[in-house]
Amino acid sequence: MIVVGGVHTTELEKTNVINWINSQSQTASLVASVCTGAFLLAKAKVLQDHKVTTHWEDIDDLATMFPKLSIIKNVRWVDESNIITSGGISAGIDMSLHLVSKLHSHSLAEKTAKQMEFLWLKNES
Repeated sequence: MIVVGGVHTTELEKTNVINWINSQSQTASLVASVCTGAFLLAKAKVLQDHKVTTHWEDIDDLATMFPKLSIIKNVRWVDESNIITSGGISAGIDMSLHLVSKLHSHSLAEKTAKQMEFLWLKNES
């Protein structure tokens, strides 16, 4: 399951959206977010005391709204076993290639990046 970002303010107030995210995450083998999708995962209590990241402009707001999260700055994504969060849009592409690597193979992720003519920036950590 991948939760996308964008302007999330209205969605955070929709109980049906938050409940759906919570419900789906319980049966998903892997949950990921791109950019501000982390806010939706936190509101749905999928992220509680996890290490996470989000778009650099939104890190302070995420920390304020969800103070139990351990927010990691200056990384493309954070992999916490079956929960992976990423920064902005291009970081989400990097995370997606990481997911290909994790779910299939590093070789396929490299081939996919090459096919896309995309310079895959991998996290150092």
